[in-house]
Amino acid sequence: MSHADDVSSLTYEQARDELIAIVAKLEAGAATLDESVGLWERGEALAARCQELLEGARDRITDARGGTEQGDDADAGIVGFVPADDTAEDDTAGDDAAARPEEDHS
Repeated sequence: MSHADDVSSLTYEQARDELIAIVAKLEAGAATLDESVGLWERGEALAARCQELLEGARDRITDARGGTEQGDDADAGIVGFVPADDTAEDDTAGDDAAARPEEDHS
């Protein structure tokens, strides 16, 4: 069985966690050359599985948003902006001053 066949049923979290463990083993440097190559191959298959699942999630989000993919200039969920009414600011300025206790300047 190839590494790719073997990872096809893993969830994103399972594949990611196993990939993290493989990276730690490779970084530790305790594996033989043959073991390291096998770990590397498994890691490549796991990384491809993670990428496949992430792309699928992105596609589902795009579909849920109406089928249009937005770029970096998206509004990040801001629905609209209503500018402050200048007259409302003037009305509340006096309220703030009245609500504050007077300072003792002595």
